[in-house]
Amino acid sequence: MGKKRFLVHFWLAMAVYAGAVIASSLLLAQVQDGTLRIASALLPVLPMIAVATLVIRHIRHLDELARKIHLEGLAVAFVGTALITFSYGFLETAGFPRLSMFLVWSLMGPLWAIGAFFAHRRYR
Repeated sequence: MGKKRFLVHFWLAMAVYAGAVIASSLLLAQVQDGTLRIASALLPVLPMIAVATLVIRHIRHLDELARKIHLEGLAVAFVGTALITFSYGFLETAGFPRLSMFLVWSLMGPLWAIGAFFAHRRYR
């Protein structure tokens, strides 16, 4: 899959994701309990599975150097996210406020980008 085609599919999947988040929020405001509420809450996960599949497929089609750069970026993201979330988890036991799991991606995404940036600089 070419880069342009990947980006079109990626942004289309992200638009579907945004729509699913809105639909989920509206449904959760109306549904009080039960299986429908759980399904409503998980609705945005379906397009995110599509996004994940697209990203993995795109990385598989990159050349060896580009895959190595992304692997190093992901290693930085994995280790950095683990260190930060574990550290904060210990701080929660000292009275810091509990944070949402949604924040994990807020760490992982930028750390992946930073790791890939530095790997790209090193190999190019």
